[in-house]
Amino acid sequence: MKVDLAINSDLAWKILTSFIHSEITRVGYTKAVIALSGGLDSALSCYLSAAALGPQNVLAVRMPYRTSSLDSLEHAQQVIDLLGVQSLTIPITEMVDPLLETFPEMGKVRRGNVMARARMIVIYDQSEAFRGLVIGTGNKTEILLGYTTLYGDSACALNPLGDLYKTQVRQLGRERGIPAAIIDKPPSADLWKGQTDEGELGFTYAEVDQLLYLLVDQRYNPADCVRAGFDELFVNNVVERIRRNHFKRVLPPIAKLTNRTVGYDFLYLRDWGT
Repeated sequence: MKVDLAINSDLAWKILTSFIHSEITRVGYTKAVIALSGGLDSALSCYLSAAALGPQNVLAVRMPYRTSSLDSLEHAQQVIDLLGVQSLTIPITEMVDPLLETFPEMGKVRRGNVMARARMIVIYDQSEAFRGLVIGTGNKTEILLGYTTLYGDSACALNPLGDLYKTQVRQLGRERGIPAAIIDKPPSADLWKGQTDEGELGFTYAEVDQLLYLLVDQRYNPADCVRAGFDELFVNNVVERIRRNHFKRVLPPIAKLTNRTVGYDFLYLRDWGT
């Protein structure tokens, strides 16, 4: 079964730029800060933010580690130059290495998490210095699969890409003129040499987006997806990833003691004149 994930890119662009502008200005800000990695997702968030707020009001921050790909730095610089946004380059090597040296047995995942959280520290410091809110760069596929570092690359004040599957991010990026070199390269968090998203996940974004759309948007159950032609092991693996990583998609649950508990009963800003 082939699912058509194409979107109305003009409408999506209008909705997402309006979202960024309204969410930032309604809390008294006018600027945005973005961790610009050189990958497609952060590039698209930067394009959207520049269109929503004006490039002078967007700060793109490159945060390389000593093993980061030179291509990533160059691709991020292309975005900066094309859009005319403000930029900083703040290496994280001297922040990260003391902790890595303290625990030499660290595996790749732990090391990658340290890098992701070091970047979060830097980007939130620049948020305060620039007086801008942090714009997220995570897409719907990553969020559903839990392919993100909690309090690392998932940390943001608002996320314009969180309801776009990776396939749709590619479509919107291509149609809005993001350089082909960024769109077509293998997606990677660039946390260690040779690392790619699809290599770690064990399947391609194109494959899993089709399945996720049926499971999440169309509310298919796993058996329905198998009948639609997906491999049963693949379906079960993806369902388990969604279930196992739910804690990454919600605020920490609060033990309920009163009738106005944050996250349960106290939910809406409209109660406070927003």
